[in-house]
Amino acid sequence: MAPAPAAKRDRTHYLYIAVIIAVVLGIGVGLLFPDFAKELKPLGAGFVNLIKMMISPIIFCTIVLGVGSVRKAAKVGKVGGLALGYFVAMSVVALAIGLVVGNILHPGSGMEITESEKGAGHTAAEEANKGLVDFALGVIPKTLVSAFTQGEVLQTLLVALLVGFALQAMGRSGEPVLRGIGHIQRLVFRVLGMIMWAAPVGAFGAMAAVVGETGTDALKALATIMIGFYVTCALFIVIVLGTLLRLVTGVNLFKLLKYLGREFLLILSTSSSESALPRLIAKMEHLGVSRPVVGITVPTGYSFNLDGTMIYLTMSSLFIAEAMDQPLGLGEQISLLLFMMIASKGAAGVSGSGIAVLASGLQSHKPGLVDGVGLIIGIDRFMSEARALTNFAGNAVATLLIGTWTKEVDRERVDEVLAGRLPFDEKTLLDDGASESESESGSADPDGVDAVPSQPAGSEKKSLTAS
Repeated sequence: MAPAPAAKRDRTHYLYIAVIIAVVLGIGVGLLFPDFAKELKPLGAGFVNLIKMMISPIIFCTIVLGVGSVRKAAKVGKVGGLALGYFVAMSVVALAIGLVVGNILHPGSGMEITESEKGAGHTAAEEANKGLVDFALGVIPKTLVSAFTQGEVLQTLLVALLVGFALQAMGRSGEPVLRGIGHIQRLVFRVLGMIMWAAPVGAFGAMAAVVGETGTDALKALATIMIGFYVTCALFIVIVLGTLLRLVTGVNLFKLLKYLGREFLLILSTSSSESALPRLIAKMEHLGVSRPVVGITVPTGYSFNLDGTMIYLTMSSLFIAEAMDQPLGLGEQISLLLFMMIASKGAAGVSGSGIAVLASGLQSHKPGLVDGVGLIIGIDRFMSEARALTNFAGNAVATLLIGTWTKEVDRERVDEVLAGRLPFDEKTLLDDGASESESESGSADPDGVDAVPSQPAGSEKKSLTAS
């Protein structure tokens, strides 16, 4: 009997150590050589663009495999309905928390605004002049394939749902297509794994550029709102999300955050939650949440579940109103923030998008405050990191919650993964066992409940009904 092959060493451990070193070096270069550091910005932008290049095909494959393998369309509708209802509820909670903290801190008191800062605010407002109708029409791509070329998450989501439902209606004749898409998904994840080796370079360039552009003066002057915002986001994650996760699923929040530690590091270094979206999809499937739930909840959450953005918009609005000596009444605060909650949908993952939403909301409700947006621009990049981290944590928690409510999560597997006994395959972003089993059988689940290639090991049909 041949001896078992030795386990391969996880070399990606060194990759993320390199990312940490790159971030520290980037900060040092930004402080010591600010002019040179500004020229390094393309390194960070290039890496984020490489990640974004992979998002549309990953979302398409995940959703098509998830929806196409479910024989009843009502199941997909139930997941989507629960997800949207939860997203709206959590957005309101995040707005309320930001409102309370902003009214307690009064962070804008004593600030002064320059003429250049006034102009910056109006420029941002003009760039964000996009109404609700335009947003709705923007979800529809010009052609079936343009959703992939334009990189729009919601357009890709729409096309993937249509294809998934079409394969669902085809029944067994659609199974060869599902298997083919499963192979494409593994190829796409392998390419993503190759791109991740450029993360240290991207992290170095992004961090050096932002520190070189911002310097320390702006950070000192605006420390109150920055610290208040970071603390508020941390409290929201630990108290609100942590309590909800424990009560509904029994999962410890800190174990989940540890499991997603590399993704948080990636977001911190690139200031974009979109850079970790493909890895979140892969990791939540590996955790034991069924593919239909992951495929619908994660991409949708990236446009509709923006807890960090809600807190940011609330505190920034109150900060600007205080700085401009034009405090908002409670009624004005609520109406402005409800408008921003709608306007912010679709803004996730794009560094700096919060500024555009903030400016457009102020312009529509109280134009006199648009001048104050320039005060925030100097530190927006640092606040963008907290927004992205909070949004990402909110979507990870939401996926587990929706999976539990729909009985589409394997709790035994969740415990095993979070305990470290079922490690995530960093090399391919897919489970080796699943890939091997599929290559041997090449067939779908005869019952059609989870007829998906490369489903995480241990997530068989019976696990999808476990509570």
